[in-house]
Amino acid sequence: MRRAEPRDGSPRVLEAAYARALRRYLSGGGEEALRAAYEIGRAAMAQGGGLLELSEMHHAALGAALALDGTGASAAAGVDRARELFGECLATYEMTRRGFHDAISALRRLNETLEAEIQRIAHGVHDEAGQLLEAVRLALTDVARDAGPPLRGRIRDAGRMLDQAEEGLRRISHELRPLILDDLGLEPALRLLASGVSGRSRMAVTVRSSLAERPRPNVETALYRIVQEALANAVRHAQARRVEIRLSRAARGLQCLIRDDGVGFDARAVLSGKLRHGLGLVGIRERLDALGGTLQVRSRPGRGTQLVARIPAEA
Repeated sequence: MRRAEPRDGSPRVLEAAYARALRRYLSGGGEEALRAAYEIGRAAMAQGGGLLELSEMHHAALGAALALDGTGASAAAGVDRARELFGECLATYEMTRRGFHDAISALRRLNETLEAEIQRIAHGVHDEAGQLLEAVRLALTDVARDAGPPLRGRIRDAGRMLDQAEEGLRRISHELRPLILDDLGLEPALRLLASGVSGRSRMAVTVRSSLAERPRPNVETALYRIVQEALANAVRHAQARRVEIRLSRAARGLQCLIRDDGVGFDARAVLSGKLRHGLGLVGIRERLDALGGTLQVRSRPGRGTQLVARIPAEA
């Protein structure tokens, strides 16, 4: 019984195994050679091998095989048959690519569903709760007309508490989903967000934009959430005095730069998951992944942090 090809090993071992499988297939081999090629592809991908390396391996093996006598096929027929084997070797990569594409599509749909639900809740908090508080305020006003001076004072106190509750609900509604993002766009929404964060944290936040037109709604939502998370991280962890946000057009899409002058961190440790406050970056990356975007993180202890989010034009 023929020995199965190794599922792992060095690149040289895989090259030799692929050359053997190719020679067998060119000599009339069937399913056994195809299975060997598939396993070699799986092993190569598990080791982090790329398509360029596999292509070079195939080219070298094909050249050597066609130079030998006794392949049982002409050069043209051998190339066609070798293409079939190489396609089987690439099957794992193709399945992975399709799986990644499906996962990204599912993540995008999930984000859209969550944003729609958040929007519904935010509008409910803003409109319905606000109307209820206004009704209570009117009822207290009616009661105050028939009340004596001591009770009127207590009613005024209750009115002030209602004002505080209304302000709190307005803030919660804005943080859930700012109406200004839907009505006026990303830049005004970010300026309002920056003003609120600055007022609560005494951290100066500036927003600069060179965008001539509004991005698509899904991109605006993603960038707003990314900046929102980055500012929350800066408040919780960075001990920063200043944060700068820049929106601009990149060569193939949009770019959002977020830079602070805080304490910084070990970027490698955070990106590898060794530090807990890397959870914010996980959320940012997931939003970018759903749009085919990328995140670049630059930070060192004591030197501040810079995040660069890029979203392709076709997102």
